[in-house]
Amino acid sequence: MDLDEWRSRINKIDQEILSLLNQRAEVAQKIGEAKRQQGLEFHNPEREQEILARIHRLNPGPFPASGIEAVWREILSACLTLEQPLRIAYLGPAATYTHQAAIARFGSSAHFSPVRSIPEVFDEVERSRVDYGVVPVENSTEGAVNLTLDRFLDSTALICGEITLEISHHLLTPANNLSDVKSVISHPQALAQCRQWLAAHLPGVSTIEATSTATAAEQARGDRSVAAIAGELAARLYELPILCRRIEDNPVNSTRFLILGTRSMPPSGKDKTSALCSVRDEVGALYRMLEPFARQGISLTKIESRPTKSRPWEYVFFLDFEGHYDHPAVKTVLADLAQHCSFLKVLGSYPVSSGTREGAI
Repeated sequence: MDLDEWRSRINKIDQEILSLLNQRAEVAQKIGEAKRQQGLEFHNPEREQEILARIHRLNPGPFPASGIEAVWREILSACLTLEQPLRIAYLGPAATYTHQAAIARFGSSAHFSPVRSIPEVFDEVERSRVDYGVVPVENSTEGAVNLTLDRFLDSTALICGEITLEISHHLLTPANNLSDVKSVISHPQALAQCRQWLAAHLPGVSTIEATSTATAAEQARGDRSVAAIAGELAARLYELPILCRRIEDNPVNSTRFLILGTRSMPPSGKDKTSALCSVRDEVGALYRMLEPFARQGISLTKIESRPTKSRPWEYVFFLDFEGHYDHPAVKTVLADLAQHCSFLKVLGSYPVSSGTREGAI
C-alpha cells in the first residue's frame, strides 16, 4: 500500500478505538451508578492495579510496554471522572515536578489542587478534603526531602503508593543568548542539581532561590535578563522559550514521590513497607534494630535518620523494606522491632513503583 492507503487504515483504526472508548465509558457510568446505590468507594486502587497488570500481560507488541501504562492511566482517569473525579493535593503551584508525578499516577482527568507546602498536602489528606496527596521524598542526586520525612512523625496519613520520575531540567528565558542572562532563579534542589553546568556556562551569574521551579518560571517571564531552571510543562504554561535543554549535572537524575491516603493497601505481590522507629540510647541498639531483617531475609531499601526535635541528640529512623505488613515474615520483624525500639510507627505497605518514568516537567 502507498502512504495515503496506510493513513486511511490508521483513520479507520482510530475510529474503532474511539468507539470502544465510548463503550467503555458507558459501562463505567453504569458501574458508578451501582457503586452509588451500594454505598461503595468510587476509587478502587486494587482493581486499577489488576487492570494495568492484565493489560501488560496481554500486550503482544509492537506497542511499547512503557507506553501501555501511560495510555491506560488516562483511560482509567477519564472513566473514573464519569463516576466521580478523584481529588488530588500536590505541592504546587501548577507545573511543578510533583504536579507531573500526580498526573503520571492519576491521569490528567483527576481534579488537582496545588497547595503551598508539604505540610499542607498532609493536612488536606488528614482532613479528607482530598482523596490523595502527592509529596516528594527523595532525589537520586540530592538525597532525602526532610520536610516530608519529618511530617510523618505526627501525621495520621498513610503511604499507599509511590512513583519515581526521571527529572530533566531546562533553562527557560526570553533571552536569545546566554550572554544576556544576568541571574538564574529556581528551587534550591534544582539549582543544586545544575551547579556544575551553571559554573561552566554562566560563571559569575547570580542564583536566586524560589519556592518552586514553577514559581521561578513565572518570575522569569517577561525579563530577558532572568532565566529559570524548570521543566517543559512550566515552559508551556508560562510561555517561556527553552534556551538550553537537559542542563542537570547527573544525566541519571530522578525523584521519588509518595502517594498519601487514609486507608491501607492490600498485598499486590510486590510490595514495600515504610516505618518510623527510634532506638533506645544503649550499646548495640542499632544492631538489634537491623538484625531481625537479616534473620527473616528481608531487604532494607532505605534507612534515613532524622532528629526528633523533642530531645537533643535523639533520632528517629525512616525505614523502607521489601514486603507487605500482612506477610508473616514482615509481621515477625515488626514484632521484634517493637521490643527493641522506644517508638515504632508503620506508615503503610504499598505496591513497589513499576519503574522510573520520564518527567515532562
